[in-house]
Amino acid sequence: MLESTFEGIREGTVVVGHTHVQFELDVAGIRLVNAGSVGMPYADAPGAYWALLGPDVTLRRTEYDLEATAEAIRRSDFPLRDFADENVLSVPSAEEAQARFEQRGAAQRAEA
Repeated sequence: MLESTFEGIREGTVVVGHTHVQFELDVAGIRLVNAGSVGMPYADAPGAYWALLGPDVTLRRTEYDLEATAEAIRRSDFPLRDFADENVLSVPSAEEAQARFEQRGAAQRAEA
């Protein structure tokens, strides 16, 4: 199924996003890269996940002051105050995030 999405693409590397999960895959001979997420990663450890793009692709993770960032979020007008604890100080793994999304999808289907 994924192969058909990239049918006709001539580029050797395609960078995608929005899943918050950093990865690199080969799909039908195309290098598929997700740079990750700087502010809301689904990963093994907190930090900013990104990719260095050039002749090659290097997946990176940068540590930063998590406490200071969480405190700044708590003091802000950001409506989702739990975000600081749930996505800055600790992060759900890709597997945990997938399970949450599947539960939400099942609940929405049940309500429909």
